[in-house]
Order: sequence, then C-alpha cells, then structure tokens
Amino acid sequence: MKKRQLGAGGPEVSAIGLGCLSFGGTFGSTTDAESLRCLDAAWDMGIDFLDTANIYGMGRSEAVISEWLRTRKHRPKIATKASFVTAPERRVDNSEAHLRAELEGSLKRLGVEQVELFYIHRHEKGRPIEEVAGTLGRLVEEGKIGGYGMSEIAPYTLRRAHAVHPCRAVQNEYSLWTRQPELGLVQECARLGVAFVPFSPLARGVFGRVVFDPADPDAGSFRKEIPRFIEPDWSANRARVEAFRAWVHARGWSVPAVALAWLLAKGEHVIPIPGTRTAENVLDWRGADDLVLTAEDLAEIERLLPVGWAQGDRYNDEQAGTVERYS
Repeated sequence: MKKRQLGAGGPEVSAIGLGCLSFGGTFGSTTDAESLRCLDAAWDMGIDFLDTANIYGMGRSEAVISEWLRTRKHRPKIATKASFVTAPERRVDNSEAHLRAELEGSLKRLGVEQVELFYIHRHEKGRPIEEVAGTLGRLVEEGKIGGYGMSEIAPYTLRRAHAVHPCRAVQNEYSLWTRQPELGLVQECARLGVAFVPFSPLARGVFGRVVFDPADPDAGSFRKEIPRFIEPDWSANRARVEAFRAWVHARGWSVPAVALAWLLAKGEHVIPIPGTRTAENVLDWRGADDLVLTAEDLAEIERLLPVGWAQGDRYNDEQAGTVERYS
C-alpha cells in the first residue's frame, strides 16, 4: 500500500489506516479471535496504522491489539485517545492529571512504551486549548508519545493549539455523507502541515459491501440512535446511496474502495481510517490507494451525492454535546 506522512516531522504510514472501535463491540457482537483475523488481513494488505482509544470496549480494543502485537511481532504505528470520563456521569476531562493517567493505562494495556499518536478524544469546554497543548507537548518531550492529535475540533482550536506545540493530526468525521470538514478544517490542516484523519470514512457502514441495515438486531445500538438512520430520514438517504452504488458497480469497482479513493483525492495529508470487525470487510478496501478518479468521475459522484445531500444529523443531541461546531 502507498504511504503518506503522518503530519510534518511524523513517520510515514499506510495511506489507509484501520479504525479499531469495532473490536470493543460498539457496532455489534464480535470475538477477540475475529478481531485478530481482521488485524492480520489489514497487515497483509499493507496497513500499518492502527487507531484505537481507551474507551473502545472499555480497554478491550487496546487489549486485543496488545495480544496481536505479542503473538505476531509486527510493529505498526499506533494511535490512541483519552478524555472521556464515563462514571458517575459521562463528561470530558483534558486535565494533565487525567490525560497522564489514562495514557499510562493505555500503554500498559497495549504493552508498549510509546504510542506514535495520542489524541484528546474531545476538547473540554472551558479549558483553554493552550493549556492542553502544553500538557501534550510535555508528553512528547518525555518520549511517552511521538506526537499529539485532537478529535472533533474546529479550525480555530487547531490554530491555537498548534501555536503552542505543533499538532501532528486532527481526526474528525468525514465521508461522502459528512462534509463539514470541507468548511475550513481540511484546508487548515494542509496549511499547517497537520495530517487530517477521517473517521467513519465509509459512513458507519453505508458505503460498505452491503448497506448497513438499522433493523439488524446484531448491529449495536449506537448507529440506531443517529437521526440519519431513523425514518423518514433513512429512506431518503438510502435512495441516494443505492443510486451511487449502482453507478460504482457499473464501473466494476468496489463501493468501499471508491468512497476511500474519493477521500484520498482530497489531499496528500488525508489518511482515512475505516473500521470493521471482519477480515472480509478489509479485503473490500483493496486498490483504493491506486484508484484514480477522473474529473468526470468526481463530477458524477458530486451529481449523485452533492454537498449536503444526507438527510438528518450525524449525531443525536446527546452524542453531539461534546463536538466543537463551526461553519
């Protein structure tokens, strides 16, 4: 697989990474053995950039990666995250004490002495980002992390943090049905030399081999609470998706590969991290880094899925409560 640089001064990683949220069971039941096969398939394809977090399965995702590292002896670049406190109530904590403690927990679960990238999972409202960047900068200087990143932030937060200590990556939702990062964030990352890492690049299963079915009893509850998957929004969205899928299949292409190729074409600093529970789904991404979409292809995709086409919000009100908004 082709390589891309993980931010200015960062290492080269595979142009497509692997999101490991599903290893914790968020999107349906799974087993550790299935997750290990998924990791093997990704590695065999050339994917060497893994993305996890302390709360993915409450440590289960990191533990599975640790087992894979121990038994396979591979050395991928690993990103993990911290900030969420889940009890007694869910909140965001960017304090130095919390981030340090959670990072130490992640390193222990992963069985490594350093992670290549450590994100704040969300920016804590009311805490100056300059303070947080200072904390993260010290972790870099101490060798605990190779670099730091931020997730679900606005361009102004990136500028302020980067001025204190260079940020390596920003991770926000971005796909053919979530286009907000085009309103300045993708561009600001390019200007500052920061990698932009789209999560949910396959729209939470919408652009998978088969379309995610909200009625599937083994699909997990998270997506079923998202307005875009709830009627009447879902029927309207599915009609658009099916037209796009028909066009892709007529070209003899894989829907997931085209969705990823569309993102890769947005800039050399863009590194999408699709997530899955299965090795079979990983195989659907083959060739995405080599797929060149012509100007005519991009125009047709824009006609089928124009900016703003998705009906309904990408989060419900509770899920969106910790996300920085901008326009």
